[in-house]
Amino acid sequence: MPVRILNGAEVSRLLDMATCIDGMRKVLMALGRGQAIQPLRTVLRLPRERGAFAVMPAQVDDPDAFGLKVITVFPGNEGTRYDSHQGAVLLFEPAHGTLVAVMDAASMTAIRTAAVSGVATDALARPDAADLAILGTGVQARTHLEAMRVVRPIRQVRVWSRDSNHRREFADWARKRFGLDVKTADTAQAAVTGADLICTVTSSRTPVLMGSWIRPGAHLNAVGSSLAAARELDTDAVRRARLFVDRRESALNEAGDFLIPRAEGAVDDSHILGELGDLLLDRVKGRERPEDVTLFKSLGLAVEDVAGAHLVWREAESRNVGTVIELGGLRDA
Repeated sequence: MPVRILNGAEVSRLLDMATCIDGMRKVLMALGRGQAIQPLRTVLRLPRERGAFAVMPAQVDDPDAFGLKVITVFPGNEGTRYDSHQGAVLLFEPAHGTLVAVMDAASMTAIRTAAVSGVATDALARPDAADLAILGTGVQARTHLEAMRVVRPIRQVRVWSRDSNHRREFADWARKRFGLDVKTADTAQAAVTGADLICTVTSSRTPVLMGSWIRPGAHLNAVGSSLAAARELDTDAVRRARLFVDRRESALNEAGDFLIPRAEGAVDDSHILGELGDLLLDRVKGRERPEDVTLFKSLGLAVEDVAGAHLVWREAESRNVGTVIELGGLRDA
């Protein structure tokens, strides 16, 4: 049977951010309705703390598809020519269980993660939110800037990371890509002061954002940490926020941003007000008052990868993009 192979550049070209945001909104609502199967990911911690190898399967009814992402996460790749996240997404068709596509996971992860933050921001941020702070300057910082621009009229952007060269490179990229005059900040506090949108997309294992810095009415997307023992936000930032997650089960097992404050006794499980699907289906209340601080804790779900892969595959089929190989799957006549 023919299998379409798509590299990172092809995935990025075929999956634009606005389309991906719409796709993520749709699949998260399907998950909320029980129209998807989303188990916890299996993570193999590699010896000598080199990194992790994760397997993430999922099935969704609409679009009717299933598949999995296999990915490595090597934080030590930061600053090298290698992505920190590498792997592949495998997409299957549901009628006969046939593999139809294999595509780069790093580009899919970059786009769909930011798109989900876009969904959360659109549902939770104040309509007039336009002052954006980004903590981190890697791949996710770039896609998150793009996603925030889709859902809100961004007028000011400040960026911070520990490396001043990375800050300047990000600002130069944003100026060329979007015509934005991005300001670089020497400290994380300077970046977030006055911001009504904050995205944390770092590889830090300890807090880079303190609750005392956050202005009333701000919305936060906490994205960088996906380990129970690591966090980007301090306890006060989580305690004072109305907290929403992509998947409650995942947050209770993997979200150090929540689990560490819970272990300290600052919050309990009821502090998670709902999943994004619940919010989109109007089962829970998002922002109650203009001065509320809202927080979306992102961990990333395989249903998002499957839905994104289906969008890419469908577009690739119509435009004949990628490399098609015969991999088998049919019985000999």
